[in-house]
Amino acid sequence: MPLDLTARSDRAPLRVAGVDEAGRGPLAGPVVVAAVVFAPGRTPINGLDDSKALTPERRETLYERIIERAVAWHVEFVSSDEIDRINIYHATMAGMQRAITCVSHLIDVARVDGNALPRSLPCLAEAWIGGDARDRSIMAASILAKVSRDRYMRRLHEQWPLYGFDQHKGYSTPVHLAALSQHGPCPEHRRSFEPVRMAIRAEDGQLEAMFTSAPAP
Repeated sequence: MPLDLTARSDRAPLRVAGVDEAGRGPLAGPVVVAAVVFAPGRTPINGLDDSKALTPERRETLYERIIERAVAWHVEFVSSDEIDRINIYHATMAGMQRAITCVSHLIDVARVDGNALPRSLPCLAEAWIGGDARDRSIMAASILAKVSRDRYMRRLHEQWPLYGFDQHKGYSTPVHLAALSQHGPCPEHRRSFEPVRMAIRAEDGQLEAMFTSAPAP
């Protein structure tokens, strides 16, 4: 929906939901989208920044302050299955749409980090390139999304310790790629991503070679 607030007859400050995501690039786990609404005026939290510019310890501290002081917030997890089904771009847009919908009754506009907006939003919206360095509500959303996803990946490590998800959070590090090559993918790997497809093809090839080389009964 194009942003047009010129029809507003009052001079009240805009009620804004900042929206950002974490986890578009990893080979495993969900993409996570957060929406954060602060009361209009001065943001009640010091030290906000793009989550990538903060240490993990600082993000954890700010996470608790954000959920305590925000008017509303929502974190949406989009599974690896949905990512594989509709691709990472559309999965991210779907997550943003759902996150915005959950807070739309409290806002005038959703402000999304990036250059694209989801379709069928229930409110006005605008895309802000570099928004996670410009808008404090987007900064807060980036922190909620990043911390929520990192926590999820640490829990995933407990279930699938062979891959080291607690260290690389699913990104394609040499350690992760080596584990993927050695063990093949787990159910949380994104099968539409090329390194995972390559691991599946290699695994299928090894199985085929085993059956081919097996002696006849």
